[in-house]
Amino acid sequence: MRHLLRMAAHSSHTNMHGGGLAIVWAPNLLRSGGVEATGFNGTAAFMEVRVQGGGVEFILTHVEQLFGDAPLRGGARPWG
Repeated sequence: MRHLLRMAAHSSHTNMHGGGLAIVWAPNLLRSGGVEATGFNGTAAFMEVRVQGGGVEFILTHVEQLFGDAPLRGGARPWG
């Protein structure tokens, strides 16, 4: 998560802000065997990625509170 937070801190150069990184990484970070077994596709799959992405984005915005109090180098916040 700290790595993704560092990536988001460089969004002005990469155009990959926290929300975009969350959408891309969420299906791998919050993988669900139950979802895969049911064969979600189309709208259901899209909704599942949105829910997962929201969870990962929440985690990214609260990394210090969830995983320790060591701040990101330079105190930079990737958004807000």
